[in-house]
Amino acid sequence: MGGLEKKQHDPARTEKLRTTRQRRMILDELRKRNTHPTADVLYEKVRKRLPRISLGTVYRNLEILTAQGEIQTLEISGSQKRYDGVPQKHYHIRCLHCGSMDDAPIAPLNRLEDALYGATVYTILGHRLEFVGLCPACSKKEEVRRLVEQDLNLPTESSGP
Repeated sequence: MGGLEKKQHDPARTEKLRTTRQRRMILDELRKRNTHPTADVLYEKVRKRLPRISLGTVYRNLEILTAQGEIQTLEISGSQKRYDGVPQKHYHIRCLHCGSMDDAPIAPLNRLEDALYGATVYTILGHRLEFVGLCPACSKKEEVRRLVEQDLNLPTESSGP
């Protein structure tokens, strides 16, 4: 074909891609934090160092870094993808109130996955496990809210009519 052709990104060819300055900066920013940011948040951080970078470039490089096994993409139902600079298998804890996310301080459940290999006809590719709860800040706010309700003798959600 003649003229301008749009290059398609082929994740299968990522091992042949050289590490660009932009990709290195994105990876550096991601590995600096354990907050598991979205692409938009990461874009704002990287843009401070590379003002001309586009959001599309950040998304494209996150896709490449995931395909290369350098990072993890965290897909949480009902919310934007988040990214983790630690590629090794581990689990996460997400706050149901504010959405913050941290690494769960437990070892991977490899034995559970191994047990399933022999017990199913499915080809097991992995598993996802996410813990949910309230982060320390939201727990404190919730505790304060309950104390105020008690002091004012307001009915709580758990008390009936």
